[in-house]
Amino acid sequence: MEELIEQLKQQIIEQLNLEDLEPEDIDPEEPLFGNGLGLDSIDALELIVLLEKQYGIKIENPKDGQKIFFSVKSMAEFITEHKK
Repeated sequence: MEELIEQLKQQIIEQLNLEDLEPEDIDPEEPLFGNGLGLDSIDALELIVLLEKQYGIKIENPKDGQKIFFSVKSMAEFITEHKK
């Protein structure tokens, strides 16, 4: 799981062009949206694309997105549960 979390941090930085951040700057438990990293709805779409391209995972129910993308850790847990 730790390895996946580190990989996700790097992928989020690259996907969202967060050049001013390093993977170690992202707390895996910190919210990605709002007061955490401060991502917005467009970033959420980018994260959905990331899951589909990198991990072959489609999010069937858009309401699940809020739970899945709460933090890097929640994303890693979702990927681990749904990886094919």
